[in-house]
Amino acid sequence: MRIAMIGTGYVGLVSGACFADFGHNVTCVDKDARKIDRLMHGEIPIFEPGLDQLVASNVREGRLDFAVESDAAIHDADAVFIAVGTPSRRGDGHADLSYVYAAAKEIAENMTGFTVVVTKSTVPVGTGDEVEQIIRQTRPDAEFAVVSNPEFLREGAAIADFKRPDRVVVGTDDERAREVMREIYRPLYLNETPILFTSRRTSELIKYAANAFLAVKITFINEMADLCEKVGANVQEVSRGIGLDNRIGKKFLHAGPGYGGSCFPKDTLALTKTANDHGSPVRIVDTVVEVNNARKKAMAGKIIRAMGGDVQGRTIAVLGLAFKPNTDDMRDAPALDIIPALQEAGASVRAFDPEAMNEADKMLHDVFFCDGPYHAVEGADAMVIITEWDPFRALDLDRVKSLMRTPLIVDLRNIYAPEEVTRRGFAYDSVGRPQR
Repeated sequence: MRIAMIGTGYVGLVSGACFADFGHNVTCVDKDARKIDRLMHGEIPIFEPGLDQLVASNVREGRLDFAVESDAAIHDADAVFIAVGTPSRRGDGHADLSYVYAAAKEIAENMTGFTVVVTKSTVPVGTGDEVEQIIRQTRPDAEFAVVSNPEFLREGAAIADFKRPDRVVVGTDDERAREVMREIYRPLYLNETPILFTSRRTSELIKYAANAFLAVKITFINEMADLCEKVGANVQEVSRGIGLDNRIGKKFLHAGPGYGGSCFPKDTLALTKTANDHGSPVRIVDTVVEVNNARKKAMAGKIIRAMGGDVQGRTIAVLGLAFKPNTDDMRDAPALDIIPALQEAGASVRAFDPEAMNEADKMLHDVFFCDGPYHAVEGADAMVIITEWDPFRALDLDRVKSLMRTPLIVDLRNIYAPEEVTRRGFAYDSVGRPQR
């Protein structure tokens, strides 16, 4: 199949490279000429494990290329995927669909023959109808079908998620479009991947409902963690105790400083806006958004309390800045709330993240970025773990203690066993577990 991928952000680049690896011919298009130039020279603008090798091998095999101008790619394509950004719109929180609609008009102006137009971007219910209308108004003579095909990629594990997904959701009532989509995803049939065909609007809602439900699970266990701290229980054991129930499941029951990233914050907010607009508010999700925003801000207070209630003139080492490990994504990362609050309280911050410091430097001010975790803890009065990168899980605690001014660890991801840390002479505070 010949595929044009409009947008080379996280979703577009990963999807395009994986489709090429399936054997399709893919052209990824982006108006950012500098980004396209970097990609053509083998430079990957985002950090995603394995993506650089995947892109390089498929470029070398001639199945994947990049372009600034979309006309040729769209003209030759059997399917054109829209994978542009849909950020929260300033002022009202709705998804900004301007890039989606601009892509739809561009596709209409350049497509020939029957073309399947696929919204891969996360879009509110009814967006496919708008895309269809834009194309129809621009090209009344065009033969096309608009399909919803939401992505379910986890940053840090996106390639595996794409190639071995739990499911593929395709929203269309057009049989020709179904056949094209079956052919595009044919390699997954070998793995017996469930491919769910639905109506377009149902498909659009599935994406938001899935992310909202996961956000609910995260927020629920975070509130249970707060209760555990009050009553002397252990949230990790609570998580295991309820997660062994197959009706609940063990995933997304890890207490921490709140969710962030490119999906959950904007998707939960967009869902609440859509629900309110249709007179069917989703009150649980409304509360999740409110609780999660408050939690990220409250984490700074937790750190300050662990340090005796006053951090004026003290130095705090922060390990981990990205919203999760194995990515450089800083969007809505808890660190963006925690670090400014600590600075406002009078603390100096030294920080290290294996991949996200360049992005963090654009969003944080007056932070001393370090060369590694041991460099970060030099002279620190507390070491705070915000992101659970693997290199932080087995630090030489004796070395850490020798470098710090005050042996205190505030572990917001519960990656250490309390008894081990306290045995090494540290004061230790974590999330939802008895304080040591």
